Amino acid sequence: MVLQGRTNERWSLDFVSDAFTDGRRFRVLAAVDDYNRERLALVADTSLSGLRVTRELDALIRLSGKPGTVVSDNGTELISMVVLKWCQGTGVDWHYIQPGKPMQNGFVESFNVSFRDECLNETLFSSLSEVRSQITAWKDDYNRNRPHSSLGNLTPHVFALKMTLHTQAA
Repeated sequence: MVLQGRTNERWSLDFVSDAFTDGRRFRVLAAVDDYNRERLALVADTSLSGLRVTRELDALIRLSGKPGTVVSDNGTELISMVVLKWCQGTGVDWHYIQPGKPMQNGFVESFNVSFRDECLNETLFSSLSEVRSQITAWKDDYNRNRPHSSLGNLTPHVFALKMTLHTQAA
């Protein structure tokens, strides 16, 4: 089974919000590689500006390579001048979905449902350190231990490794 596309062809971004036990809010920036379904990042904080988003994307690029395209909704932090300048500086194409059409960013939307149901809704968080620890463990489990039917029942990690080896052999 070979999917059309390649790793780093398209990354999808979205935000998920939740609250600490004391009612304060936090947000999580989710980044997904649409091809191999790998959860690239889950970044939690009480505020995530456009500048922070671009810093996190730069860190991901250092780890994973540069995406061809980033897809997101039209949230204020994602349409900021900082993000537009980042796109010009990196040469990464940024595609904004149509307002009110979340399924145009279906991979990250599907991921967000699993993330919310299996992690955020199952855990009471008192601090950012707890959030970060729990979501890192959940992301690692998702990438390394959960086979996906869309990947031929491989985990995102194993699928990405196989596709890298396949590409190197070709």
